[in-house]
Order: sequence, then structure tokens, then C-alpha cells
Amino acid sequence: MEISVADVRPLGRPKGGGMNDKISGKTALQIVVAVLAATPVLVGIEGILSGPEFLHVIRPWPADLDSHFRFLSGFFLAIGIAWYSCIPGIETKTERFRLLAACTFTGGLARLVSLVLVGAPSAGHIAGLCVELLAVPALVWWQRRVANKASECARLTGA
Repeated sequence: MEISVADVRPLGRPKGGGMNDKISGKTALQIVVAVLAATPVLVGIEGILSGPEFLHVIRPWPADLDSHFRFLSGFFLAIGIAWYSCIPGIETKTERFRLLAACTFTGGLARLVSLVLVGAPSAGHIAGLCVELLAVPALVWWQRRVANKASECARLTGA
């Protein structure tokens, strides 16, 4: 019988790889949240600094529009930062995660109202709409699975 180097593995390690060979569901969720949260952080900062000019509108615009735009950009930034606060221990942050998801989803619904009443926005806003109304509910489902798995593991280990 011949044994190749590919067949040799440390004792106790299952064939086909272990936890270190694959990204866990928790880690994958953390990565996805980190990538997606970058958008509201960066767009929020840009909106605060540029005001409505960020959307390539031509001056002059009303001071109330500028004020409202920068205020909402601040909220966008804060929500992005709050999403980042969910990443460490994401399996334990269910309430915060769901609150942020509800805020984000509600913003998507408002965007949908605009689409119906005013017409289609730019491609970036359509992408945001898809993330807000489709990806965010999927993230809530995924986070629940990760939290349930962690809770089950803790129960089995007596932690």
C-alpha cells in the first residue's frame, strides 16, 4: 500500500479539511457585513463633505436641501459604523443587527417609493435598493443561523 503526501494529515483531523481549511459561516458573515458596511461609511463621509454636489447636481440649491442632505449623510455614516460594531461577536448581536437591518430596509422602502413616484435613479442607487431590500433580509436570516449555531454549541459544551 502506498501513501502519498496528500493523504498524510495530523491525527484527529478529518479528511476533507477542518475548520481552518474553510471559512466558517460566522467568519463569512463578518466579511460580508464588513464589505457592505463600507458603502454607507464612505458615501456618508462624501455626502457630509460635498453636500448635494455629491450627486452631480448644479448649484445653486436651497440651503434646506443642503442641510437635509448632509444630515441624512450623517445618519448614513452612523448606520455604517453601527454595522461595523456588529462584526465582533456577530453571533451575540442579534437585537442590534435586526434594528440596523430594519433601519436599512426602511430606507430601501423609501427609495422604492421614490422609484415609483419619480422614476429610476442612477445605477448606484438601484444597487443600493437591491442591497437594502434583498441582501439585508438575507443577512438577517444568515445572522440568525450563525447565532443559533453558536447557542447550540454553547449549550452542548456547557458554556
